[in-house]
Amino acid sequence: MKCVLVATEGAEILFYWTDEEFEESLRLKFSPSENEGEELPALEDQLSTLLAPLIISSMTMLEKLSDTYTCFSTENGSYLYVLHLFGECLFIAISGDHTQGEGDLRQQLRVLKYLFEVHFGLVTVDGQLIRKELRPPDLEQRVQVWEHFQSLLWTYSRLQEQEQCFAVEAVERLIHPQLCELCIEALEQHVIQAVNSSPARAGEEALHAFLVVHSKLLAFYSSHSASSLRPADLLALILLVQDLYPSESTAEDGNTQPSPRRSWNSQNIPLQPAWSPGSGRARSSAGTETDSFSLPEEYFTPAPSPGEQSSGSGSTVWLDGGTPPSDASLVQIAEDTLQTLIPGSPAAASPQRIFLDASVKETYCPMMPHTMYCLPLWPGINMVLLTKSPSTSLALVLYQLLDGFSLLEKKLKEGQEAGSSLRSHPLMGDLRQRMDKFVKNRRGQEIQSTWLEFKTKAFSRTEPGSSLELLQACGKVKRQLCTIYRLSFLTTAPGRGGPQLPQHLQDQVQTLMQEKLMDWKDFLLVKSRRNVTMVSYLEDFPGLVHFIYVDRTTGQMVAPSLSSSERTSSELGKGPLAAFVKTKVWSLIRLARRYLQKGYTTLLFQDGDLYCSYFLWFQNETGYKLQIIEVPVLSDDSAPVGILGGDYYRKLLRYYSKGHPAETVRCHELLALHLSVIPTDVLVQQAGELARRLWEASRVPLL
Repeated sequence: MKCVLVATEGAEILFYWTDEEFEESLRLKFSPSENEGEELPALEDQLSTLLAPLIISSMTMLEKLSDTYTCFSTENGSYLYVLHLFGECLFIAISGDHTQGEGDLRQQLRVLKYLFEVHFGLVTVDGQLIRKELRPPDLEQRVQVWEHFQSLLWTYSRLQEQEQCFAVEAVERLIHPQLCELCIEALEQHVIQAVNSSPARAGEEALHAFLVVHSKLLAFYSSHSASSLRPADLLALILLVQDLYPSESTAEDGNTQPSPRRSWNSQNIPLQPAWSPGSGRARSSAGTETDSFSLPEEYFTPAPSPGEQSSGSGSTVWLDGGTPPSDASLVQIAEDTLQTLIPGSPAAASPQRIFLDASVKETYCPMMPHTMYCLPLWPGINMVLLTKSPSTSLALVLYQLLDGFSLLEKKLKEGQEAGSSLRSHPLMGDLRQRMDKFVKNRRGQEIQSTWLEFKTKAFSRTEPGSSLELLQACGKVKRQLCTIYRLSFLTTAPGRGGPQLPQHLQDQVQTLMQEKLMDWKDFLLVKSRRNVTMVSYLEDFPGLVHFIYVDRTTGQMVAPSLSSSERTSSELGKGPLAAFVKTKVWSLIRLARRYLQKGYTTLLFQDGDLYCSYFLWFQNETGYKLQIIEVPVLSDDSAPVGILGGDYYRKLLRYYSKGHPAETVRCHELLALHLSVIPTDVLVQQAGELARRLWEASRVPLL
């Protein structure tokens, strides 16, 4: 029973997502009596009526007391509420089934805010403009916006429950050096260089291209002029890909909870189901995902990899009940049984305008506009291409100006006097010079008049404006800058008729990559489910049940496959043992985060027949372990540990590196489960040896 809602200070709903149970509880609460004969209010009106008192009281307390509540539970602990004010928008998360705690709900709100930033960029800085994006006046357009983010929230929740990479918030690589090298070469020559050398690219420049198999990263290549991509942004892109083309097994695994309904009427904003309409799937009467047309169940063996046998023609397929080939030496029977792929690839989704952190001419710029092309190769295997437009330099100028005015606004709110003290501040001289240059090159009368009004109040020697007047003038300038940003990058986005790569060029790179990976596709699908196996570690680490190793500097993780679905399974099988271990791993991840938030970097405890351990440490590039320090203790309402809701580890690395300015500092994590018969001193020794082996393996450049 869950709900996520975003509202204005006046209780106007900008976005909401509810599951069926919460929706049913609202229906019972607001259903009219039989004698009244009234219709049930629309779901949006029900939410507004229910939460308006909460929103108004929260904002009133903030206005009168400069403080307000951020978390509370209702009588008897029936519902847990978490609130957070981002700018002028109040984010609310509600849980009524006791499956999520305060930290989980707070993380969900911050992830939603981050997704807004990925889609709207610096427009999120201005409250009025973000309202226009989240709540367009056109009802049909509003439905599309809300459905999109509802689907993203559902996909994120599903992946967080099923995929280890989203549970620890790190990118999981598909480990196969030979294939990775082949893919990087193909991405360089047949994607990045092919696009950038094409005269039909309409000014677009290809920056990054990567391949994803289900939720795992196979290969990544960036052009020489591109800046590095943050791990948080890369993980968010994988989330977008999974939302467009959900992996069949994880979609079914995540169907343990009721899916949001897709009902449409003029009184209700529909909810997006967990699967995109473009994926070509339909719900069967039994409640499981089936293809849009019926096929007999088939099993397949992955084709031999190039170099192992002459070609992929040795792939063997037989129907259920049939007889496999008698010569078993020619066939590698996969332990997983995957449903036969439908011939052909899914239809490509429309290009999207997204905003990612980047560096332009060695200058950092958050939320730089990019265009994302998601090109499906086969079901479960996708290629993503990121391009930038010629107007990128404008985004950098706007960010620098907005950053300057935000800093000025902060100083004014802190009580710095207006007048001569403000005029003499070094920030003002530089800001005035850059703004004059920017306005001179703009033809819009509104930005010119707004800037003139600000200069009159800020720099007049005869009638200087008060701090309040300067604050208002500063806010007007920021809104004008955000408006220019919106018109330049959102109004002209590819989905709204803006420039994009021609379709024939997209088809060309898609076809070339399919040809390169044709012999590998079946292998990749099985490899993604058995990326790393525990068997290879048991001899050297007896008693080890499971582990997750994370390099927080690169944002990448390594872990044995862990799945207990009916379609795919790990070495633990499909029974209760696999589900038991999975539950323990997820529980350890949540507990380790809570303790890390309180300043603990080592955790070791016994849970029944298992020892659970967690270690966080720092080392230099040669692998020498650096002395541990006391990490900062965070408050309960601070950004949770992770990378999607605030990039905790990047801040932690920056904090630790202050004491080691002469060397590169790296941060690592290890979570492990051992049988409780293993002595603790042996367990700690094993953890050190395991971390050393995994670090040495991670130094092999696969990306």
